[in-house]
Amino acid sequence: MTPSDGYLLDNRQAEAGERFDAFASLFDPATFRHLERLGIGPGWRCWEVGAGGTSVVSWLAGKAGPTGTVLATDIDTSRLDTVARPPVEVRTHDVGAEEPPAGGFDLVHARLVLVHVPDRERAVRSMIEALRPGGLLLIEDADPALQPLTCPDEHGPEERLANRLRQGFRRLLAERGADLSYGRRLPRLLREAGLRQVEADAYFPLTSPACTALELATVRQIRVRLVEAGLATDEDIDRHLANVAAGGMDLATAPMISAWGRKA
Repeated sequence: MTPSDGYLLDNRQAEAGERFDAFASLFDPATFRHLERLGIGPGWRCWEVGAGGTSVVSWLAGKAGPTGTVLATDIDTSRLDTVARPPVEVRTHDVGAEEPPAGGFDLVHARLVLVHVPDRERAVRSMIEALRPGGLLLIEDADPALQPLTCPDEHGPEERLANRLRQGFRRLLAERGADLSYGRRLPRLLREAGLRQVEADAYFPLTSPACTALELATVRQIRVRLVEAGLATDEDIDRHLANVAAGGMDLATAPMISAWGRKA
């Protein structure tokens, strides 16, 4: 997939930076906890797949240190310029369509990437192929079908509107090939791909300022698509954005499933 293929959440849109900041606030603590548990340290060779923003890349670079390397790839690397210096290398790459980079990585990590990749099976094979024997793969992806609501506590008209717009967002994602139940399958897929010592867990934010920021940025980013598809009106979206900005709603995200394993 290229940025011109109709990707719903293009990195070049103004709201993308707000979304990356919200994702960092919401999910970096869980991601870093997993990476610490996997033992990352000085000298490691890391591949960050679909990097998008800079928070995970910068953290990996700090852990790998001057003797390590961090390869950060994405189909759109426009937001990675600020970290493109040793030990970080930035490269344009489509994990679902191109051959993996060579080098035998100690760690390959992808967060909230594969759910959007049309050829997810090839992407997983590519990431495993890039690992050295004994190397570690950590894939973290959403499972919107496990929890499809913006407001699990749907107790009023504001929450019902929010959930209707989330349903429209999920429809747009599915029409573009997103697998909305991908996260739950990760442990099995990693085992079937030959990884050992496979484990997984889930993180599910129910309400936080970052959830609010993510909702505002996402709805603004997909506004035109929702209206064009007849899934909402401009009046619906204006009302929802005002409801969210008022600060009286508990807004959730889809659960993020983290699964990891070791190459034989």
